[in-house]
Amino acid sequence: MPFHHQRSLDAVPTPTAGAMTEPSREAPLTAANNIEPFFVLHKAAAGASLTTPRARRRVDKISQPSSPNPKSAKRPRDEDVEDEGDMELYEQLRLEAFHRTWSKIQSTINEVLRGINLKLFDQVLRWVQESFSTVRSVIRPCPAEIQQPYPLLTDVICRKIPTAFVLTKNAEFVDDVTTFRDLSNHLESNGCHLAKLSSTELSAKHGVAACLKSLLRQLLSAVPDQVADVSALASWYCGAKNYDQPIIIVIDDLEQCSGDVLGELVMTLSEWVIKIPIFFVMGVATTLDAPRKLLSSEALQQLDPCQLTMGSPSDRMNALVEAILVKPCAGFCISHEVAVFLKNYFFRHDGTITSFISALKLACSKHFSVEPLSFLCMGTLEEDCENFWRDKFGAMPEAMQKLAFGLPSCTRENNSIKPGNNLVEGLSALMKLQRDWSSVLSCLYEAGRHGKVQLLDIFCEAINPDLRTQKDSNIELLMSKVTSGNLTSGNSGAGRRFLAQALDTVRYMPMETLVRVLKVWSIHSEGMNEINDKVKELQSTTTSADCMRITKDKWTRSTNSTANGAVPLNEKATMLLDDITRKFLVPVECLPFHEIICFKNVGVLQSALIGNPRRMVQLDLLKSQSRLKCSCCSRNGIAVSASLHDTSIMCNLAQEYGDVINLHDWYLSFDGIINNTNSKGKRKLIGSPSKKKSKAAPQESEAMIQARFCRAVTELQITGLLRMPSKRRPDLVQRVAFGP
Repeated sequence: MPFHHQRSLDAVPTPTAGAMTEPSREAPLTAANNIEPFFVLHKAAAGASLTTPRARRRVDKISQPSSPNPKSAKRPRDEDVEDEGDMELYEQLRLEAFHRTWSKIQSTINEVLRGINLKLFDQVLRWVQESFSTVRSVIRPCPAEIQQPYPLLTDVICRKIPTAFVLTKNAEFVDDVTTFRDLSNHLESNGCHLAKLSSTELSAKHGVAACLKSLLRQLLSAVPDQVADVSALASWYCGAKNYDQPIIIVIDDLEQCSGDVLGELVMTLSEWVIKIPIFFVMGVATTLDAPRKLLSSEALQQLDPCQLTMGSPSDRMNALVEAILVKPCAGFCISHEVAVFLKNYFFRHDGTITSFISALKLACSKHFSVEPLSFLCMGTLEEDCENFWRDKFGAMPEAMQKLAFGLPSCTRENNSIKPGNNLVEGLSALMKLQRDWSSVLSCLYEAGRHGKVQLLDIFCEAINPDLRTQKDSNIELLMSKVTSGNLTSGNSGAGRRFLAQALDTVRYMPMETLVRVLKVWSIHSEGMNEINDKVKELQSTTTSADCMRITKDKWTRSTNSTANGAVPLNEKATMLLDDITRKFLVPVECLPFHEIICFKNVGVLQSALIGNPRRMVQLDLLKSQSRLKCSCCSRNGIAVSASLHDTSIMCNLAQEYGDVINLHDWYLSFDGIINNTNSKGKRKLIGSPSKKKSKAAPQESEAMIQARFCRAVTELQITGLLRMPSKRRPDLVQRVAFGP
């Protein structure tokens, strides 16, 4: 519900707290980009520019810093204007940094999901090619036979339509949209004729005729005006360009389709399957028994099923977390509290990848809108990041430079890593430590995944800053007390359950598996020479006779590994992993300058995603002056100004009553505010010496005030802040309050 003033104001439109400014016009206005609510608070002046000429001059100063001229003395008003220009400039830099950062993250997400699904896509394509070869091996009809109205063969086997049921394992269909879109593009790029039918088209409302029309519309360039018939499709398929490829019909959400309409479509197309090789690819979200529950037995007999399965949502989540959080592709990262919140948000939404990505995008936008120095995060995308940071830091105002070294991570006394006096060196060291942290965490996950440890779980533990405050002696004592019993019960203590489980997995890992794990460790530790040399040393010991003993019995899990016959190589690998974990697994929140790249405000994210919409509407109505930031409301102090929106006035007046509000008293208060403003304007006109410049506001009629009152009451009722009067007490309404 937009807010606006009843009279013209000179203020500039102001976005809600924490919101980003309006994106550039080059960015597409899609639902995915427009992730934050906004309010139309004021109407900007025509032709107003977001950047002042002085701010544009500052853009040149940012790119090429120039020496200041000591002779050019500026007035205080000029300094204020330049400060305002600097704020606009850095706000634009943060907006540009957000778009570049999220564009990099989004492209990485698309590549990861496409890579995961590529194996499935190749399986579907291979099935299509084999089915097409099988159909053509039975008979290869000529164009004249294809256009005949009667079937060529009556054999039941030859009338079955090859159908691939793809089990997606997703509780929500939103994750399947992108998958089936990419699958359709993959099949079409490999020469298949493709048509897609949605659950809306396969509904009882439209019937099978609408499905046939949709097929013809997607395949034929010119759709005949008469009733849709398969014979038109047969005539099109006889063309030289269309004859040697199958027709694939993709139905992405089988459970939402009408069983009767889909069954009738199957029966219709089964009569033409030899003449026209038509195959089905159907997405099944729940179980592979869904087609049996949806279709009749007669329709099922006309299908030749093939079952394919996508990767689980947890596998896709592990790949995404590794690509965008463990190995930050764009420099942006999140804190421990935010990671735990996103993890819980993911599982509360039935493991929906789309919900996790949307929440991460919102966290990214909030970070760049709140943190003044977040535009420096864009330096990680540059080839020469140090030169980028050096130029930006040199062009910063002195106040912003002091802000960088006044960050909490640089001023706390218990810092194990000192920030130094150079921002460029500090950011470079931060990136180096983050790369080492990423390599060690990848080694931990490579070991832990053999013990069914999920990457999201071990990631949340690895970025917990509270674990870093523990002494090494306590950590060693904790690791020595970890056994398989308390791991399964979850009592590993100090929140290190999954880290300890990864170490325990290495200690009792079979030799063949350990050799493969060490090979992966050598890849992850390529940038860390000291660790890479130790890993290669362990790899070399695997060729000795002492370490290649093979036993069929499982090792008894105990703290004394020598007594139970365990291979010494496992203990060496465990000690190495434990050592690099304590040395290099430093959470980002323990590093200086981490506020520039790390989003920590979980409260803002929680209120934006979960929130309490009615309470937020109520707070916006009660504190509309802080949103509008206009001069007329600030002059009145705490008094309610008549220039506010009628709904905001009514909501403020309602606070003077209890749970029950008398409509007549409420109207008199509202009328008093409106008429009081008009009478003040009239008296000011009489006593003013410059009568030509002052004009009194026109007096509101009683009918107009009543209409405005009724509209405001209705809006409060629609938003849920008010219950309308009952027949028993028509003069009273009940106020609904949310929160304090």
